[in-house]
Amino acid sequence: MEKTSGTQTNLSVYNIDWYKPGGYPKMVIWYLINRLFIHTHIPYPSSFKIALLRLFGAKIGKGVVIKPKVNVKYPWFLQIGDHVWIGEEVWIDNLTLVTIESNACLSQGAMLLTGNHNYRKSTFDLIVKPITLGPGAWIGAKATVCPGVQVGSHALLTVGSVATSHLEPYGIYQGNPAKYVKTRTITN
Repeated sequence: MEKTSGTQTNLSVYNIDWYKPGGYPKMVIWYLINRLFIHTHIPYPSSFKIALLRLFGAKIGKGVVIKPKVNVKYPWFLQIGDHVWIGEEVWIDNLTLVTIESNACLSQGAMLLTGNHNYRKSTFDLIVKPITLGPGAWIGAKATVCPGVQVGSHALLTVGSVATSHLEPYGIYQGNPAKYVKTRTITN
């Protein structure tokens, strides 16, 4: 049985004039650089990719590893600490600030999504909220971190899980939506 409230989505009135992520020429040039040198299977050295990201405004620490086929929406909204690992096919869809603190790891195919839409409005308004990954956080392969989520220090989001709310430090989270499973214990 279909339930309706009487009002429907009307994408013809969708408007994001308020959202100004950067100048159009800058965005086009970044798109081309990203496609040629970052979001490619060609294994360019991490140092080369980091230099390009920094050139476009990313703040990146030392010892960062960026594997092939990573996609970064807007590097000027990216802050990465020291010794961060970013695996193959990671998608950082940063419509606003993404902060990845030192010693964090994003496994293959992980997604950081800072944008969504307000499904309650007929105009389907864009919503953007920042994401922060704390020190030592680990986002498992094919896992997704949703807009506004803060991943605590050394928290772990397991393979294929979806974080829709904050993850507490040292917590291990699993599922869709991700739920606390147990505490992460790290030994020498």
